[in-house]
Amino acid sequence: MSSKPSVAEIEKFNKLKLKKTETQEKNPLPAEETIEQKQEGES
Repeated sequence: MSSKPSVAEIEKFNKLKLKKTETQEKNPLPAEETIEQKQEGES
């Protein structure tokens, strides 16, 4: 038997068994004001 699931196995998978999770941004982008301040400091 191969390690990849067959299409039939995927079709009968019960999505209700999956847990709900909240995703959190690990490296959020800086605020626009912060970017502007850094650009002004470089000039």
